[in-house]
Amino acid sequence: MEFSFKWHQEVGTLSSRLHSRFGGIRALLLIVLLLATLHAFLVVLGYGYGIEYEHIGVNVPLHAEDILDKCRLLEVPPGPPPDFYARERSDRFVTGTRPTLVKNATIWTGERNGLEGVVRGDILLDGGLIRKLGSFDLDPKGDDFFHIDAQGKWVTPGIVDLHSHLGVYSMPALDGTFDGNSWKGPILPWLRALDALNTHDDAFRLSASGGVTTSLVLPGSANAIGGQGVVIKLRHTESRSPTSMLLESPYEANTTEYDPRTHFRYRQMKQACGENPDRFYSNTRMDTAWAFRQAYEKARQIKVAQDDFCAKAKRGDWVGLGQYPEDLQWEALVDVLRGRVKVHTHCYETVDLDDLVRISNEFKFSIAAFHHAHETYLIPDTLKSAYGRPPAAALFATHARYKRESYRGSEFAPRILAENGIQVVMKSDHPVLDSRFLIYEAQQAFYYGLPHNVALASVTSTPAEVLGQDHRIGYVKEGYDADIVLWDSHPLALGATPQQVWIDGVPQLSPAYTLDKPDSFQHVPKVPNFDQEAKETLDYDGLPPLEPRSSYNGTVVFANVSSVFLRTTSGRRTGVSEVASQGNEPIWAVVHCGKLVCFDELVSDCVHSALHRQDEPTLIDLEGGSIAPGLTTFGSALGLGEIMSEASTQDGVAPDGLLSIAPGLAGGSGALIRAVDGLIFNTRHALVTYRSGVSSGIVAPRSGGFLTGLNTAFSTGSKHKLEHGAVIQSAGAVHVSVHPSGKPSVSTQIAALRRLLLEPISGELGFWFDKIRKGRSPLVIDVHSADVMATLISLKSEIEDKLALDRPLRFTFTGGGEAHLLAKELGQAGVGVVLTQPRPFPRSWETRRMLPGPPLSKSQIVTLMEHNVTVALGVDVPDKARNTRFDVAWAALEFGGNISRADAIALASTNVESLLGIDRANGEVELVATRGGDLLGYGKVIGVISPLRGTVDVL
Repeated sequence: MEFSFKWHQEVGTLSSRLHSRFGGIRALLLIVLLLATLHAFLVVLGYGYGIEYEHIGVNVPLHAEDILDKCRLLEVPPGPPPDFYARERSDRFVTGTRPTLVKNATIWTGERNGLEGVVRGDILLDGGLIRKLGSFDLDPKGDDFFHIDAQGKWVTPGIVDLHSHLGVYSMPALDGTFDGNSWKGPILPWLRALDALNTHDDAFRLSASGGVTTSLVLPGSANAIGGQGVVIKLRHTESRSPTSMLLESPYEANTTEYDPRTHFRYRQMKQACGENPDRFYSNTRMDTAWAFRQAYEKARQIKVAQDDFCAKAKRGDWVGLGQYPEDLQWEALVDVLRGRVKVHTHCYETVDLDDLVRISNEFKFSIAAFHHAHETYLIPDTLKSAYGRPPAAALFATHARYKRESYRGSEFAPRILAENGIQVVMKSDHPVLDSRFLIYEAQQAFYYGLPHNVALASVTSTPAEVLGQDHRIGYVKEGYDADIVLWDSHPLALGATPQQVWIDGVPQLSPAYTLDKPDSFQHVPKVPNFDQEAKETLDYDGLPPLEPRSSYNGTVVFANVSSVFLRTTSGRRTGVSEVASQGNEPIWAVVHCGKLVCFDELVSDCVHSALHRQDEPTLIDLEGGSIAPGLTTFGSALGLGEIMSEASTQDGVAPDGLLSIAPGLAGGSGALIRAVDGLIFNTRHALVTYRSGVSSGIVAPRSGGFLTGLNTAFSTGSKHKLEHGAVIQSAGAVHVSVHPSGKPSVSTQIAALRRLLLEPISGELGFWFDKIRKGRSPLVIDVHSADVMATLISLKSEIEDKLALDRPLRFTFTGGGEAHLLAKELGQAGVGVVLTQPRPFPRSWETRRMLPGPPLSKSQIVTLMEHNVTVALGVDVPDKARNTRFDVAWAALEFGGNISRADAIALASTNVESLLGIDRANGEVELVATRGGDLLGYGKVIGVISPLRGTVDVL
């Protein structure tokens, strides 16, 4: 329908009549008012009728109101709706969930950066929400309520993981389970992690059992802009769909659930800079920076066009306006410029951090957090100059030096950043680190100086705020989502384990496998002072000297020692014993030329004479600390390189012995590669490990195949191979590897091993297999699968029967992911196991049946030792070697008090060496001195006593 007006004639006639009646000025005002009213009336008529204004050129589109709706939506601020806290039920409430009353809890609420006084009282969970908190009168009866008596134990908000790849890098890792990166180009803001979220990832249940209730699942870091992340709850849902796991869906079309006219739900965007996009797309940093600028310029142009269009549409200026400017591929990046998307940028080094800060200011968008962020602690002022507000730093605690960008990573980064007013988040990058133990990252950061309140906030309230979700998660507050964790000890106590985890008020552990912890574990742990080390880290631009501060080859006396542990030998078996404990008087220990001479009370003759020597001994106060054997690490490439992803810093990879043999000049088919020939000393990995009480390492050649080579034992604190004591034992055992993921088949690998054990072989390989047949050396087999282990146990019995051996073969399994399934058989066969992942994780198909340990099951270590299996602990990557002492302490806790501290220390010292063929029968073993606590607690390693080198190193 169309209406046409003879505009001049009608207006002229009306004007004359009004002028004659009301006069000039009033007539003019009335004409303006009438025209405005007419215009509005015609606009209303035009909606649906396409009215045209012939003479004034106004053309109202058919869907004008829809267009104006789009324009109005651009102005809706991000965040929760105004009436959010009026909700009676969570939007994620599960119908039929009964209320839960947690009584007698010690509650860390997270309020005021975690400094609020701790609440002691009760928590009522109902409707998927925290309904009441503190002291209140409520005594529900009957089956309508669950009752939990916390018995004074700690309750915290559920853990929030700000950087995870759960469901997009699914476990166990198979060819079809990696959806984290696209190879379609460096700029892909239109991709969404939600579209790749695999709800069958085995890690969901494991991570939830560690207290993780919310995760930001991000695309990978191969792209400069890799796509949109998704915030999920780690709760199994009846529908089993990815959508049902969403915390909030920004894509919800049903406005009865989400009305975008009242509020806009934050989205999350993944970016990356530095080595990853450079490497995957053959770029330089200059190329990547230009790709960012191109992308944001495209988004800026669309934003400006939208703003101009909407300004005209709101004025009713439809002339030549055309279509609303939008592009589905770029709309998320446009929303970044509107401040409605949280930007998460994988970025390590100063150059890259500075690039992104400048780009943020050029295009006026905020960066929510820099992730990994290994050098952020060196440039806090650069972060503060970013557009909007300083980005948070999402960090690992000690995971560093795995590539060049992370070489300056420091354990003191969290505390330094917090001291400079930068928000600190500890994250997992799951499956790089198993997010089930994200609280462990907070514990380590706390140990190295991050205040306890900031450490707890770093995995709860701070990541919630960075996500824009601190209105509903990250705190224990009335009206918040019922996501809480009841811990068996203070959450910053080593080995703290959930007794129950609630997500949306739904319990996740049914039932939990719980352990009794000492009462002391309910208090904030006492940690060492690392002020000097943190200062030096900054003074040396992230690379402080790690060599000992001083070394003494004279007499050193250690005062105020609470306990002394020494290696002991009984027959052919070497172990560890606690030989002295503090009674009424402290212990004093005397060391001369690196050898422990005596330990006794101050009044003893030995101590008295040492203190009154003419050469004035060096006196070191351990303040209730301890002296114990230095630990030994195995399982990683520590000792054969420095930066794991840089070939020029590595010894390299040995031939596998089946698919390729050593070159003729190296010995051909009879060759056996020796790790001792490739040792690399004085690396930062080795020195950090030494300073952490791990004084020795055992390493086999790196090989991706069947026949690995001969291991070697070395000192982690030595400067070079020719230094006295640097090489502890040049060779100890032959290592082979049997895995179904390798080529050729497992059965072919077993056939090769059978031949090596049965038939005479020439060369060095034959020499060592002759020692194995005679029981003089162990055969070390890297294996995870219980099926392969069963075959190897059968092979051992077969060889022993066929050759009628005087001694049984000595087999040691390393890796051991599924060893618990054959605990009885391993014990009967006398096969020892070195677990290179003390806290199991189903990273591969052959470890999918691993035993997770508390709170889901009994520990794998405990299960093996209950069947008389000799167990040792190792690590899988070099930067974990420094934390061997914590692995041992954690394992001891899982015994529930049924293992002595001495036997626990043996797990990472004498047991490792005996299983791998290293003989230290001469007793020249390093001792480690700790101050303020022992090696299994939060004591600080301050010295290494080395009889091999005749010195005491003060660290």
